[in-house]
Amino acid sequence: MQEKPVAVVTGGVRGIGRAIAEELVEEGYHVVVTYCNSEGQAEKMRELFRNKVDIKRADVSNQDEVDTLFNDIMEHYGRLDVLVNNAGITQDKTFHKMGANEWHQVIDVNLNGTFYCCNRAIPVMREKNFGRIINISSIVGQKGNFGQANYAASKAGMLGLTKTLALENAVKGITVNAICPGFIETDMVSAIPDEVKTKIQDEIPMKRFGTAREVARAVRFLASRDAAYITGQELNINGGLLTH
Repeated sequence: MQEKPVAVVTGGVRGIGRAIAEELVEEGYHVVVTYCNSEGQAEKMRELFRNKVDIKRADVSNQDEVDTLFNDIMEHYGRLDVLVNNAGITQDKTFHKMGANEWHQVIDVNLNGTFYCCNRAIPVMREKNFGRIINISSIVGQKGNFGQANYAASKAGMLGLTKTLALENAVKGITVNAICPGFIETDMVSAIPDEVKTKIQDEIPMKRFGTAREVARAVRFLASRDAAYITGQELNINGGLLTH
């Protein structure tokens, strides 16, 4: 039986996910991190956090792989305290050019993957009368974005799921919240042409992009016992770009 609390971070070997994993390690969690295709980043993380992070390959859009992941976690650690649903992909196209394949790939990873992981985590947490679930949504799920109908739908779906799971599980000591990052300094944002990045920054009241660490610190707080009375919420980390 694992004495330290156990946290699972999906898509946790790069970008925001990696920063979240690092914050939770610093907080004293044993962290299980998943990845799908980022083998190079996974290997680097294994070398850096040898005994503090357990890195497992799992495609969260595949229910069988998620079942295997959670079976392994419970067999090895015997507990699960925190789940951070961070794994996500984009397949951007304007809607009139988007095919069913682009639609389903994004929905399957971003939304269905969140469902599969919550579906396995919540029964374990209900048995203990304690749990923290943090879903990494997006400002795009709140206001939409040109060329991202599939991504916006998946991230908006995560918000509806968050609110419902919060209502259903509050009495069992489980909080379920969402974080909605705006434009964060990640590989995805780095790939935007410089002139477009400048235009975006001009629209942000703080005139800069956020950092992965700023998102991760919010996850660290929501995962803590200090956040016990916060559930069903959308926490915006966007530099003032969206204020509702």
